[in-house]
Amino acid sequence: MSQELRAVEWTGSGLALIDQTLLPHRAETVDVRDTDTLVDAIRRLVVRGAPAIGAAGAYGVALAMLQGEREGWTGDRVRAEVARIREARPTAVNLMVCVDRVMTRFDEGLEAVLEEAAAVQREDVDANRAMGAHGADWLLKKAGEDRPLRILTHCNTGALATAGWGTALGVIRELHARGRLEVVYADETRPLLQGSRLTAWELVQEGIPHRVQADGAAAGTILRGLVDAAIVGADRIAANGDTANKVGTVGVALACADAGIPFLVAAPTTTVDLSTPTGDAIPIELRGEDEVLEWGGVRTAPAGSRGHNPAFDVTPGRLVTGLVTERGVLEVSAGELPGDRLR
Repeated sequence: MSQELRAVEWTGSGLALIDQTLLPHRAETVDVRDTDTLVDAIRRLVVRGAPAIGAAGAYGVALAMLQGEREGWTGDRVRAEVARIREARPTAVNLMVCVDRVMTRFDEGLEAVLEEAAAVQREDVDANRAMGAHGADWLLKKAGEDRPLRILTHCNTGALATAGWGTALGVIRELHARGRLEVVYADETRPLLQGSRLTAWELVQEGIPHRVQADGAAAGTILRGLVDAAIVGADRIAANGDTANKVGTVGVALACADAGIPFLVAAPTTTVDLSTPTGDAIPIELRGEDEVLEWGGVRTAPAGSRGHNPAFDVTPGRLVTGLVTERGVLEVSAGELPGDRLR
């Protein structure tokens, strides 16, 4: 099922987005025909995952053009609406990269914009399949044993988070297809549970054996020797290999380093931001306090408590054993830096 899954689809007059806030209990789509709805969908995580919001942003340029035709906007107003889409989430660089790419064809008209947006989506699927193969090859070589692997992952990096197939989950799917996957430990991913709601849902569709665990269990699971490698995605990768990903990732990386097992980051080259020298320069989105102070709309913290809710953390490049892109694997902790190899 998830091989055909598309979180972002152009309908001819707008976008159909799988509403990821409702999964796994309800599978519904949101019909997006205006920029306000798209910006809201990106901010509320109706659509999420760096490559997926990149694809949504790419088509958002066409959406703004169509709305401008309907409502009589000037060209400057259309560009201002595109800028709002581009800035809807600050950490995931794919959104900015994909919008900027499509805007290079803005003056050619709607058909050219749609052609470029479709290319963004198509290229992401192709890149995901390539990195799935590269990542599986690398992990099996590193393992050095002829047995199925036990993999830990954090957040959701599958077809729901991309234009299709998946990044880190794409590597996991490739291992499963080769008969070289024993089990996946899926961190629940607090506070919005992308691991237990979304990753587990995708793994069920594939029939992949898995266990959902609390985020706080991840380090112990690794240090007890129950994991052969961890694979995660990324929202932005600096030129030195520092990697911004869903909050909680850096703890996984530290545990992998202590246990001496691979920590692999899987992301397309559109996620590598060579203009950002180190992770210190990556903007970290702070989300609403209620996400950590409430559960299901019920206050769980005292009324006098404040919330701290960073959506991402930054893993230093020295902890990244390998970065797999569609071009192959860079062994970052061994000195192969994105800024040197991907220019």
